[in-house]
Amino acid sequence: MSFEWKGVFPALLTPFTANDEIDPAMFEKNLQAQLDAGVNGVIIGGSLGEASTITAEEKETLIKHAVQYLNGRIPVIMNIAESRTKDAVQQAANAKAWGAAGLMLLPPMRYKSDDRETVEYFKTIAKSTDLPVMIYNNPVDYKIDVTLDMFEELIECSNITAVKESTRDVTNVTRLINRFGTRLKILCGVDTLAVEELCLGADGWVAGLVCGFPKETVTIYNLVKAGKIAEATAIYRWFMPLLELDIHPKLVQYIKLAATHAGIGSEYVRAPRLSLQGSERDRILKIINDGLAARPVL
Repeated sequence: MSFEWKGVFPALLTPFTANDEIDPAMFEKNLQAQLDAGVNGVIIGGSLGEASTITAEEKETLIKHAVQYLNGRIPVIMNIAESRTKDAVQQAANAKAWGAAGLMLLPPMRYKSDDRETVEYFKTIAKSTDLPVMIYNNPVDYKIDVTLDMFEELIECSNITAVKESTRDVTNVTRLINRFGTRLKILCGVDTLAVEELCLGADGWVAGLVCGFPKETVTIYNLVKAGKIAEATAIYRWFMPLLELDIHPKLVQYIKLAATHAGIGSEYVRAPRLSLQGSERDRILKIINDGLAARPVL
């Protein structure tokens, strides 16, 4: 299906049962909440989706389930996070066969590739498919920075059309626009910088806390794009303590706990991750419960 890299794209959680199996009922419940809120697409198998611990067979199940359930209403994007180029190319082919509408690409896993190797990795995958590709640029967590000069080479591939901007440097939005104009769509990938980057011209938001708070996330996006910055900022200020859960190494556990208490998720995680306990759990629960108690009426 044809789509635009524009609007809110949740990086979906992967819900598990107490027996460490995919929970299809909870997966559908969250998908429906995203649809009801008006998101523009969903991303499966990303960092929040526990990409490092789900199997290829589970990823296939999730993609096919989402494609069938959504039935063309919004696109399903599959994340690729592989160590070998050959495996990444195979995943791109799988995504197409399973019905995904686009790809999000992380740089090579485990090995810290240099600039030339990173560009070649991305281009090899992009050239193997006709699916539109969004490059995930997150040097903070993945230690590889996709520079402007690297993007200059990458856009030789016509299907590399977007970047998930997670450098945590809001100026990079302006740098990208100054260099490439509208050639690359820019999606903010850091929840705590969303309003700032959207005001600077970002086209969309790959969101995390949307997994528990879809209506609030979509409302902020729509208000900013309508020029209603004061109204957007009021919700954003309420949301910020929750959004900060997205920039912690335990973002999966934190956001799963938030989605659980919002009624559209479960907190089971896959080992080696462990569910929260003790004072840490109490601290995160207080942030979540304080947010729920003051949740704005939209």
